[in-house]
Amino acid sequence: MEKKGVLKAGAGSMEAVKTQYFTFGDLATGGLVLDSGEKIAPVTIAYETYGALNSEKSNAVLILHALSGDAHAAGSHAQEQSPGWWDAMIGPGKAFDTGKYFVICSNVLGGCGGSTGPSSINPKTSRAYALDFPLITINDMTRCQKKLIEHLGIEKLVSVAGGSMGGMQVLSWLAMYPSSIKSAIPIATSMKHSPQQIAFNEVGRQAIISDPHWKSGNYYGSALPAKGLAVARMIGHITYMSDTSMNEKFGRQKKNTTEPFKFTSDFEVEGYLRYRGDNFVKRFDANSYLYITKAMDNFDLLEGKGPEGLFRGTDARVLVIAFKSDWLYPAYQSKDIVKACKRAGVQVSYCEINSTYGHDAFLLETEEETRLISHFLKKAFYDYEVTGRYEV
Repeated sequence: MEKKGVLKAGAGSMEAVKTQYFTFGDLATGGLVLDSGEKIAPVTIAYETYGALNSEKSNAVLILHALSGDAHAAGSHAQEQSPGWWDAMIGPGKAFDTGKYFVICSNVLGGCGGSTGPSSINPKTSRAYALDFPLITINDMTRCQKKLIEHLGIEKLVSVAGGSMGGMQVLSWLAMYPSSIKSAIPIATSMKHSPQQIAFNEVGRQAIISDPHWKSGNYYGSALPAKGLAVARMIGHITYMSDTSMNEKFGRQKKNTTEPFKFTSDFEVEGYLRYRGDNFVKRFDANSYLYITKAMDNFDLLEGKGPEGLFRGTDARVLVIAFKSDWLYPAYQSKDIVKACKRAGVQVSYCEINSTYGHDAFLLETEEETRLISHFLKKAFYDYEVTGRYEV
């Protein structure tokens, strides 16, 4: 006989998934009040779900994406070959096992993957918001996610998990809604950006702003600031890798060309970066890049205060994961999160994975992450052999 609240788990990929949309607020009710004090309405949040919500609505996990991610975390869309950005981690028998958990991933406020952002239509003008879109924060993104979770009828999440900017959102959940989560898994992230991290983002923003097609953000319906956004992505991608991973992947290998030496992409790594930049332009909005990177730079979990009162009262367990070769979000920043949790009396575990992939490791070291996360969730919340149900 099948146990209550338990779905049969297999191993492999899911069937085709579909993006859904949740809209809240209107001009009459004021919509969402942002940290800036401005209001925005209506707000649409694009999201996808994987697995099934049990009858108690107690098996939900929220996945939070990084800067260039979106709601499509796993599975494949109909008539598309590319799986979601964390497909190796979400699905039957995987780290976030859809035979056990109802997994949710939403595109952030300010994004360009179906959620309200600078490219959305401003109901007051019937034109794209562009730079009329208000400044947003990581906490504003979290507020939208909370409204989505409430819309789905979920009172408490089994876990919130994400890497990089997704990890910032995890920390925001832990600070803003500690009683609404049972666990948190921040990966390769920080409580606040260092000057170096801000500097990299600023160079990317300036590349976009300096593009003559940017037109102070009013480029919708005309030529896109493609060159500037591509350069911003190239800069970002360099920081996602490590010296070792670049050397292993490219070395000093040159492309086969009969052209004399000029300023062409002679080296394989040059061609790779150009390819990455050109592809990014096809799926991402330049203004969203500006707004989201600014939200990351402005994020400061403690805001000059001690952690003692920040997480007080939560019973959530925390698993912090870092990677040795990650020089964009170095391990010391993850250790600072651990220290803050311990000072606040939060039960926390720390794992530093020996990877050569740099910051990209959180997307690539899926075997080790699966082992850590599966064990963490199982130890914290359920024991099928003994109870036959979720301990949440």
